[in-house]
Amino acid sequence: MQVKDDTKPYDSINVTPMLDLAYVLLVVFIIMTTASVQGLTMNLPKPSNKPSTEKHETKIVQVTPEGRFMINGIGVTLAELETQLQAAKARDPKLAVMVKGDPATQYARVIEVVDLVNRLQIEGLGLITARIGT
Repeated sequence: MQVKDDTKPYDSINVTPMLDLAYVLLVVFIIMTTASVQGLTMNLPKPSNKPSTEKHETKIVQVTPEGRFMINGIGVTLAELETQLQAAKARDPKLAVMVKGDPATQYARVIEVVDLVNRLQIEGLGLITARIGT
């Protein structure tokens, strides 16, 4: 009597466990990547139900596409900007600074202004945005 052996070697690999491992590694990578992203610390204003009747000085700092600074329309260097903001804060402790960056400006130049305002401990910081196409 002869025994017929129909067993064949496996010609395919079950990829389900490998895909499970790949998905777990992908999730771990996403979680670790987003956890290491650092941002800026900003004190955002709290909304109130009553309108404020107080009037405080406001300075508008614009960053041009070439990376130059303008305060209320007058071109200044970063050092001049710092002295003008210090003087304005001495006059009005609740000074507000609005930063307007051109879309073609390097983002680092806008961050220099934000860092300067934070270093001078000016609490009223705002970012001016414009709609695309206006």
